[in-house]
Amino acid sequence: MIGETGSQSKGIRLSDQQRLNWLRLIRSDNVGPASFRDLIAYCGSAAAALERLPQLVRSTAKRPLRIHAIDEAERELEAIKRAGAKLIGMGEPDYPPYLKQILNPPPLITVRGDTTLFQKPPVAIVGARNASATACAFTSQLVRDLGATGIAIVSGFARGIDTAAHKASLETGTIAVLAGGLDRPYPPENIPLLDKITDNGGIIISEMPMGWVPRAQDFPRRNRIIAGLSLGLAVIEAAQRSGSLISARLAGEMGRLVFAVPGSPLDPRANGANSLLKNGAIMLTEAQDITDALAPMLRTNGVEPMQAGSLFKEDSAQILAHRSAVTGADTTGTAASDVNGFDRIRSALSSTPTSADSIIRHTGLSPSAVHLALLELDLAGQLQRSDNGLVALLPSQ
Repeated sequence: MIGETGSQSKGIRLSDQQRLNWLRLIRSDNVGPASFRDLIAYCGSAAAALERLPQLVRSTAKRPLRIHAIDEAERELEAIKRAGAKLIGMGEPDYPPYLKQILNPPPLITVRGDTTLFQKPPVAIVGARNASATACAFTSQLVRDLGATGIAIVSGFARGIDTAAHKASLETGTIAVLAGGLDRPYPPENIPLLDKITDNGGIIISEMPMGWVPRAQDFPRRNRIIAGLSLGLAVIEAAQRSGSLISARLAGEMGRLVFAVPGSPLDPRANGANSLLKNGAIMLTEAQDITDALAPMLRTNGVEPMQAGSLFKEDSAQILAHRSAVTGADTTGTAASDVNGFDRIRSALSSTPTSADSIIRHTGLSPSAVHLALLELDLAGQLQRSDNGLVALLPSQ
């Protein structure tokens, strides 16, 4: 049996007011996981960030920044409670330990189910929606064998391979990641499966608001969470251009193990998995291929999750004093110390993704000045952040 990943006893819990402030901040316009963390690091708390947001958006913004209203956030919290779910902040004991370790994890996730399942070693199973009967049968057997060793299964609740993986792991632990709100599952034919998952000790998880109907662009965000939750990700039947390959790419960028099941070169559904194998994925033909590869990564006493206690600090004096000392900024005004510096940073950016370090070297400005200017551009809706941490200017609208 593979050991569990750690204890839920560690971590700091958000107060009710902090949880409300975090929810308002992450639901405000143009605030994503990266800008959320930058805002708290700069302002000291979510409450302070909400007050400073209007000042942090320069005149280059095309419209005023919409700050999520208190009553809207309160309604969402009430909807979460009615659904029998809970809102978990990064750094809290119930937050998934491996998801916490990725670059810019979601600050808040909505979860329904038994969160102790997060402490089992997780493996993601993804694949074709129009999967063959043979692939679904293989998935079911693989998942049952993995579950017997103490592994939890993560998948995306889609048709085909995902559905087979969830059904086969109901009794041993399954985690379903939704692209929409917890109350807007897709596809509709899988809705009865939701209760079966939670009734058997499984988990349903989403970073999207309650009531959110999933759009095409929301599925890659879901795939990022699938990869981030897991120690390894297995692809079983996937076309050359598919969401499963996006998940595999994200898993590789996160340092996760990527497995692939070989298939017939005559079946287009096997082209993606075969391509992964050509590019270094681990060949998967039985559960032992996964358990053997994971064994060196696990200790009997579990792994220590990254600590995120600094995000809970309400006293921002030291953080702001440090920013002021480094950049010469007046922390009661805009984030950058001078317009010329901001313009130099903006001019150094282009539509080609680059790193913040490259911008720092190119401009000769301080790291804090560059990061704060990037934050301003992000809040103004003019910056694109890649999953690997690179940044680029968005085309002018």
